[in-house]
Amino acid sequence: MRRVVGVTERVLETPSTVTLRFPFSPPAVPGQFVMLWIPGDDEIPMSLSFTDGETKGVTVKAMGTTSAAIQSIGPGTPVGVRGPYGNRFDLSPRRILIVGGGSGAAVLAPAADAAIARGSRVTVALGATEAAELLFRRRFEGMGARVEVATDDGSEGTHGFVTVVAERLLATDSFDAVWTCGPEVMMRKVAVAARASRTPTFCAVERHMKCALGMCDACALGPLHVCVDGPVFPAEQLLAIPEFARWHRDASGRRVEFGHR
Repeated sequence: MRRVVGVTERVLETPSTVTLRFPFSPPAVPGQFVMLWIPGDDEIPMSLSFTDGETKGVTVKAMGTTSAAIQSIGPGTPVGVRGPYGNRFDLSPRRILIVGGGSGAAVLAPAADAAIARGSRVTVALGATEAAELLFRRRFEGMGARVEVATDDGSEGTHGFVTVVAERLLATDSFDAVWTCGPEVMMRKVAVAARASRTPTFCAVERHMKCALGMCDACALGPLHVCVDGPVFPAEQLLAIPEFARWHRDASGRRVEFGHR
């Protein structure tokens, strides 16, 4: 059931990304998402970037007209929220490598926080197009994670994709699990690299959704529906699906190759 609540806080995280906080009491766990609706506009899935307590949060990057509209709202604006939906990250591993690309860090941050609170050692490989777009770097560092960064333009950290950092960390350190979220091509590369060291890997997949109930088929990924079977999947399950990191579905349900409109 959708609840209409008022936004209580808007925080500019990077030049292209904002966090919206709102009162929402249903319990949530790291990995889950909500469907967020602006009255008079569309409804889109948003990973929860803050899951604890009576106030939840989502972190929005302007990707389309609806997410851009969500970014523009401020405190007091009513929004519709339903959920939370989906499964969660398993917090039991003791040594965890987190690989976040762009806005993918949003769903990984509460998972890292919860794991560290349980005594896990967390290393974060964080990537962005440029230094100013590194999402939640200070938040990860503040919770006690070791953070290494990569930027496409070389403005900070490793010059190149975050997969380069992830591959180096996997080759030089030992981990019980890898958690990753970002572009599917990135997650596929991370999963293949982790397979070489036999490190269990879990991917938080983000796809277009309409119902979040497994009925509309908009988020179909091979035989799976991201909304009800995920959004957190074992990488081995995804690597067995030819569609993963190659095809997605647009708002009309048409299958589209990544990198093409």
